[in-house]
Amino acid sequence: MVIMDPRYPADALVTLGARALEAADVPPEDAELTSRALVEADRRGIASHGLLRLPLYTSALQAGGINARPAMTWVREHGATAVLDADSGLGQVAMATVTERVASIAKELGTGVVAVQNSTHYGAGAYWTERLAADGLVAVITSTTGPSVTPFGGVEKILGTNPLTIAAPSAGPGALTADMATSAGAYGKVVAARNQGEPVPEGWAVDAAGQPTTDPAEALAGALLPFGGAKGSAVAVLLEALSASLTTASYAYETEDIWANHASRMNTGHLVLAIDTAAFTSREHSERRVAELQEKVRGSAGPDGTTFAPGDIEHANAERHRSSVPLADSTVTQLVELLNSLGLPADQLVPEPVE
Repeated sequence: MVIMDPRYPADALVTLGARALEAADVPPEDAELTSRALVEADRRGIASHGLLRLPLYTSALQAGGINARPAMTWVREHGATAVLDADSGLGQVAMATVTERVASIAKELGTGVVAVQNSTHYGAGAYWTERLAADGLVAVITSTTGPSVTPFGGVEKILGTNPLTIAAPSAGPGALTADMATSAGAYGKVVAARNQGEPVPEGWAVDAAGQPTTDPAEALAGALLPFGGAKGSAVAVLLEALSASLTTASYAYETEDIWANHASRMNTGHLVLAIDTAAFTSREHSERRVAELQEKVRGSAGPDGTTFAPGDIEHANAERHRSSVPLADSTVTQLVELLNSLGLPADQLVPEPVE
């Protein structure tokens, strides 16, 4: 018998998250935007980037690691490129600004590239790439993070989890989307495993002495490993460079993570690339061809198997959880503690009846 996590009304969770952020002095519009992005990650089954992060965000807002009311500025604009200084604001607020700008550039010039400095965690990357894909744009996003990953053959935390998100618009029911950490497992998943008292898979991490471990606490004290051995490590290093070297953003090894110090100004760097499909053969042609590829991938399974195109599982989760969202008990406990600490009622955290 499979025990399912309790489900909570999605709209109530968005309101709850927004109120918590507002209590930490975030303007209502920014609070609602950020909360909606977190809940969307939970809807898609990406709990590591969902409301699990809300206590961290509020603690960092209160301690000064995240600026509740940033004065974001465009510090450079040249041709199809621009640089945004996010003034240590919420990464979701920075990304909302960036995606609007990069889409405008791409629609005018065929492609746009925007780099970001002085930012913070922006949540699940697919939330942003799929907003661009819905506008007919191929989107690529990457980012620095806090130090958590050692390069292939190493022990020291030099890299971040360096997420890579790519989305191509499709004539099918969902964009062709890959959203992944370049570590063997996402940092948030390791935190979630620790919170839930569960091990992490073999090959995800080493302890502080460089020995393989499945204990998430030892993994957090040690280092995560890159995916794919030396090849994955090379990808992670290049993404680190692209995310930070184009601006004054910090590399992971220069950063103190807000998980360790809520007052840390991490100076996170992002890079966002958008390509207008209409600038090539046509938007209709591109989206039809992507849909054809998706169907070929799905149809490649044997008689007893199932093959998913990238993004299919997350799209199916989001559809299944359109109105109500599953949350792990450990996340609910943390949310209740957070609301109590902020003097907010926790009565919105009432699970729906089990059918």
